[in-house]
Amino acid sequence: MRLVVGLGNPGARYAGNRHNIGFMVVDRIRLRHRLGHWGRGFHGIAARGSIEGEQASLLLPDTYMNDSGLAVGETARFYKLPPDDVIVVHDEIELPFGKVRLKVGGSNAGHNGLRSISSHIGNEYKRVRIGVGHPGHKDLVHNYVLNDFAKDERPWVDTLCDIIADNAELLVKGADSSFQNKVHLAMQAKGFAGSPPEGDASE
Repeated sequence: MRLVVGLGNPGARYAGNRHNIGFMVVDRIRLRHRLGHWGRGFHGIAARGSIEGEQASLLLPDTYMNDSGLAVGETARFYKLPPDDVIVVHDEIELPFGKVRLKVGGSNAGHNGLRSISSHIGNEYKRVRIGVGHPGHKDLVHNYVLNDFAKDERPWVDTLCDIIADNAELLVKGADSSFQNKVHLAMQAKGFAGSPPEGDASE
């Protein structure tokens, strides 16, 4: 079984934030593959079912980003999952809009959610890094990721959530290269080539 975790902050206040792209993607996977309603558990909300024959548990921690590892660690221990069966979907400011990259282990690059998860289960889990762009200076990062996607960015977000959900089978079955390539080609076909949308990034 795979554990697929979306990172974000709980509550309506944060729902549209760039930092919550992980929540958005994993919820779209749940809907696309009909994994049922979210239920309370493991310091978050969880859903379980089959994605094209591969058993998967989806998790959105409600501990806030900085303590995401509490929920992930408890779930992984309950299902006796090693780190390489854990897939974490998160925002990545070092990637441009529309870029999706997979990696296992490595640096947490200042991402507090990843740092927390690594402290609970170790570092060798898979990360689905979703580029949300960079505000241009490190002092602006905090406010940038805790602000909503702008109106002209939302079509990109919706399209990307759909494309990742469409290809979630490849992700949970470990076909990483095929997953990444198909997402990239599908985004290009939709007119998103990995660059920020036209217009101002603020509302």
